[in-house]
Amino acid sequence: MIKRSFLRAAGAVGLATSIAALGACASSGTGSSGTSGSSGSSTGSSFTAGFVMVGSTKDAGYNEAVADAAEKVKKDLGIKVLTAEQIPENSNVTQTMQAMVDKGAKVIFATSYGYLPYAQKFAESHPDVVVLHQGGFVTSAFPANFGTYWGESYDPVSLGGMAAGGATQSHKLGFIYAFPIAQTLANINGFELGAQQVDPTATTYVETTSSWCDPVKQKQAVSSLIGQGVDVISDHQDCQATILQAVKTAGKKFVGYHYDAQSLYPEGWLTGSAWNWAPLYENEIKAVQGGTFKGSEYNANWVGSFAKGNNPIELASIGSSVSAEVKSKIEAAEEALKKPDASPFVGPISCQDGTVLVPAGHKATYEEVNSWSCLVKGVVGELPKSNG
Repeated sequence: MIKRSFLRAAGAVGLATSIAALGACASSGTGSSGTSGSSGSSTGSSFTAGFVMVGSTKDAGYNEAVADAAEKVKKDLGIKVLTAEQIPENSNVTQTMQAMVDKGAKVIFATSYGYLPYAQKFAESHPDVVVLHQGGFVTSAFPANFGTYWGESYDPVSLGGMAAGGATQSHKLGFIYAFPIAQTLANINGFELGAQQVDPTATTYVETTSSWCDPVKQKQAVSSLIGQGVDVISDHQDCQATILQAVKTAGKKFVGYHYDAQSLYPEGWLTGSAWNWAPLYENEIKAVQGGTFKGSEYNANWVGSFAKGNNPIELASIGSSVSAEVKSKIEAAEEALKKPDASPFVGPISCQDGTVLVPAGHKATYEEVNSWSCLVKGVVGELPKSNG
């Protein structure tokens, strides 16, 4: 089960933001709703879906990927879409979801990690609305109108680590993260292990911002990493534009996360991970529209992966500075991860202190990965001891 002791509010944005946004139904910007052609949906514009986001839809990262997919869903299915951005991970999300229901939403996508407890409670109190949480993993019974969904992000992140390992001159990589939740630890570990496949001496230095998106702390983290000799940086942050710009200014290399932002730094972009949510969103909405959601694969913890051929997070574009040899290795590793039951975590793998994390010959399952609480050998830095 994903550890939840490090959840934070993403920002001090009040309810006024969501209500004002949702009131702008005639516009095409944030919080807008609209209709398009009815192709792809039997109910067309009579069906409404809502998307709640924790950050800006122009963050070149997590929230922009959601916003892009929501727009594609609207066009493909011909439905009405409501969006709200910069909604903190607190009770404001409940009020935002209620505002969407009041405007006719029949399915709501609560897309930030910390929204989980609010999404669960909202589903319980609104049995006629399907609530889907992005990134959650629960062990309790699922109401007939609730589900979680995600993708094995460490699949493409491990490939990004290979690109970093091939590009580093100092053998020192950097990784900026928000909170030491299981998803983050898996990505850091996958990144380092991927780098080791190309450069066995590569190490990954970690810096935390204790925030999904804090540009000031991001700049400080980049500066700290570069000061330690790091020449390739990656991250697990919702927004990456500030990090990418700081890396660009320093003339270092970058491996992205959440969104393909190669165009912002083409000469230094190695590769990254990019969410392609639209196909999954559309399948989930169709299940709701068709009355088949209850008891379906979406009425549970849905997780896509390379091995199952349905991972919503993909390898982003590979930059021109990646050598042909490394690119070939990445492509071969990607194909290997697409084989049934494949995993980037095959033992023996040890924690920093030498404790066995994955026994020799064992392939770690998604459930096992989401119980991890340590960083692997090769990662430099300690995890925070508390929420403070």
